[in-house]
Amino acid sequence: MESVNWYKIDNVAKVFLATCSKRDTRTLRLSCTLKETVDPEILQKAVNLAIYDRPQFQVRIRRGVFWHYLEETDIEPVVAEEHDRICPVLYVPAKAMLHYQVTYFDKRINLDMFHALADGTGAMEFLKIIILHYLQLKHPGKYQDTNILSGASEDDLGQDSYKQFFENKGLVKSESYGKAYHPRGIKLPYNQLQFFEIHMPAKQILAKAKEINVSLTSYIAAAWMLSIYGDMPPLRRNMPVTISLPVNLRNYYPSQTSRNFFNNVAVSHVFDKEISIEELAAEFDVKFKSLLTEDNIKAQMDSFETMESVAPVRAVPLFIKQKVVKYFTHRSNKKVSMVLSNMGKQSMPGELNDMVETFTGFCSSNNIFSTIFSCKEDMSLGVASPYMNTGVVKNMVRRLSESGIDIKVYATEVLK
Repeated sequence: MESVNWYKIDNVAKVFLATCSKRDTRTLRLSCTLKETVDPEILQKAVNLAIYDRPQFQVRIRRGVFWHYLEETDIEPVVAEEHDRICPVLYVPAKAMLHYQVTYFDKRINLDMFHALADGTGAMEFLKIIILHYLQLKHPGKYQDTNILSGASEDDLGQDSYKQFFENKGLVKSESYGKAYHPRGIKLPYNQLQFFEIHMPAKQILAKAKEINVSLTSYIAAAWMLSIYGDMPPLRRNMPVTISLPVNLRNYYPSQTSRNFFNNVAVSHVFDKEISIEELAAEFDVKFKSLLTEDNIKAQMDSFETMESVAPVRAVPLFIKQKVVKYFTHRSNKKVSMVLSNMGKQSMPGELNDMVETFTGFCSSNNIFSTIFSCKEDMSLGVASPYMNTGVVKNMVRRLSESGIDIKVYATEVLK
């Protein structure tokens, strides 16, 4: 490159950089399973084309005096057959490397991305661009008129939307539930997570949510809460079970950024009396929707950005800031039992969708993290867990199965 551009890290990325570890790599994985075996040479060409559409991912994270920053890089992505763990380490301080990778296995294409670069929405768009180029190259003359690009400029795609829409209204006190229950048991070795992929017919579980007039997210969240409760020791059942849910801020602001632009809300329940899944889902639905008002989401986003606008904070050296961020993130994590992220219904445009079997995904975590993906007739839960004990996941599978939903479960092996 003739000149090197650099970009500031957004505030969420700062949290990921301060808290990533060999177990919780702060990496997300998105996968697309096609209806035909992947050709690696064509996939490599597709990735090379895709990075021209999303050049903001061709960066290295560099360390400054006060904050990290992103710098353009000429490092080329190399497509490889899947051989590493899911959600691998994609950031090593001072190491020259890309912070994403594309792998394949049989019919599946995987995009692993360090969360400091993008959230699930931005990464999913990048994966779909790769798939578009791949299918256009694999079937010459067949999908040439298909386009999934939004038409956003490079500046819009690389925008720090937290800063762009910051109104500086000051700190807002958020509701606190106190320390939440965390699943019990010994954690896996420091560099391991266990992953579960739970598939079910979308129409079956959607019917369950529709029966009691709640959202799919609320129904699945209630099922997770009950699954966690089923694993709680009696002496700890007075503790709240709290689920944190990422919220896509693009639904509240006119942003086209491919970078991080999300917030989190949390819903809590204390099992002080017997409750059915129908009752719990209805309760969860009311609480969740009350948190999703435009005023509440915008106040939370503004409060999150406020701290960096304080001059004394800006002047603190990076190594001190990272320790502070890590400390407060650790405290915040104690208030969450698990994270549930609904990525919604995924598809490719037009005839391209006929070539796709399903979409799935995971996110690394120091606690249980579940995604929800829907594609055609398939719905999947991608579960990442740091625990040797699989009781919560078993409870969830059993609960769904006993309710009449047809379940298929796949799990990774862990080293003993």
